[in-house]
Amino acid sequence: MRNLKRYFITGLLIWVPLVITIWVVVLLVTTLESVVPAFLSPQALFGFSIPGFRVLLVVLVLLLTGVLGANFIGRAFLERWERLLGRIPLVRTIYTSVKQVSDTVLSPQGQAFRQAVLVQFPHQGAWTVAFLTGAPSGEIADYLQDDYVSVYVPTTPNPTSGYFLMVPRRDVKKLNISVDAALKYVVSMGVVAPPPQVSIAAAEAVSSTVTAPTANNGQPSDRDA
Repeated sequence: MRNLKRYFITGLLIWVPLVITIWVVVLLVTTLESVVPAFLSPQALFGFSIPGFRVLLVVLVLLLTGVLGANFIGRAFLERWERLLGRIPLVRTIYTSVKQVSDTVLSPQGQAFRQAVLVQFPHQGAWTVAFLTGAPSGEIADYLQDDYVSVYVPTTPNPTSGYFLMVPRRDVKKLNISVDAALKYVVSMGVVAPPPQVSIAAAEAVSSTVTAPTANNGQPSDRDA
């Protein structure tokens, strides 16, 4: 029975990641294909099915939109389009909120989710992994009257839900690990530990030791002799 249990767990370890990966890929492809209207399907255009045609069409539309938005004429058109959407009451609220979040998270110049940190949560003495999302501003910053930062504390094992906190900057401990490694650590409930990395201070110390000039223009000193 002990061997059967071990074989069963080994089989799970092999198949579970593969099945979940396939499920996520199929879900992503199905979602992308559902965006394409029926009159642009390969059946309507060519009379037969072409696997992956709708996904390729969505990718091409995204690339063309990016090219259009990167030049002056495209930006002017997008600004008029956003002003038009801003005049529709319900659409204005939803579109503006979603656009602000996407611009903050997806922008290459943005600082959201670029740094993994440690914060004390849910009480003093208990630490958890979080991600910097920015800093309070406006009226909220006036009320806090101190140097605070905004962090997102993901839940385990589902990091898409979590808690938004504003904590003093002095209580935040920056981690010298990538966001991906920190996210794996959270999702695995601490099982998949981040790989060891050389700290910034240690790297600087090693660099200064290697590049430090020797006395007498590189000649050995009396002490070395």
